[in-house]
Amino acid sequence: MKKFFKRHFTKLVALVILGLSILIGVNLFVKSETDSLVYHSLSEVPYETVGIIFGAGIRGDKPSKYLKDRLDKGIELYNSKKVIKLLLSGDNGNDEHDELTVMKLYCYEKGVDTTKIFLDYAGFDTYSTMYRAQHIFKIKRAILVSQEYHLNRAVYIGNKLGIKSVGYSANVGKYNNYKYVCFREYFTILKSVIDVARNRKPHFLGKEIAIEGVSNYTKDDKR
Repeated sequence: MKKFFKRHFTKLVALVILGLSILIGVNLFVKSETDSLVYHSLSEVPYETVGIIFGAGIRGDKPSKYLKDRLDKGIELYNSKKVIKLLLSGDNGNDEHDELTVMKLYCYEKGVDTTKIFLDYAGFDTYSTMYRAQHIFKIKRAILVSQEYHLNRAVYIGNKLGIKSVGYSANVGKYNNYKYVCFREYFTILKSVIDVARNRKPHFLGKEIAIEGVSNYTKDDKR
């Protein structure tokens, strides 16, 4: 093993440097493409038909702080008429982790008209959310609501998939593990660029639920 490392040490170092260069270069490119499309002030956010809120974990039947802040900012857009409708996208793959029920009830309890709430039950990752937003919900323009660490990637994916996208920051106060999620984002951005390049299709698609049509939030959902 020692002989192997001695023999290939230079090659290994070169590969590590190349990998880091690609990682950093891709991240800088994505951020340069999208920084001007991320808004921090409500007054600066443009008017659009729909705001997309990404799932971000729950604690029992309550949203995590990450998710609560996203929902509050999305509701803020709705109440200020910056958007007319909300698309909630998350993971409700099992009864123990049902983000969508928590998200939709939170919006309902905060006074959002449920006929203006659309639900994406298969938003298992950002790419899937944006792909389904275009192909299932037929969205052409949107304001994406999330924390700042995530918005460059989300906006990049949205625009590359054909949805004219801008971001609205949901950063409010401090978050647990925020430095870690920012670090992890470097690698997730690289994966997303690859997903866009190869036109990855989500595992779940389903029937069309056009955002200009009738909401898929039924009366049975109000409880």
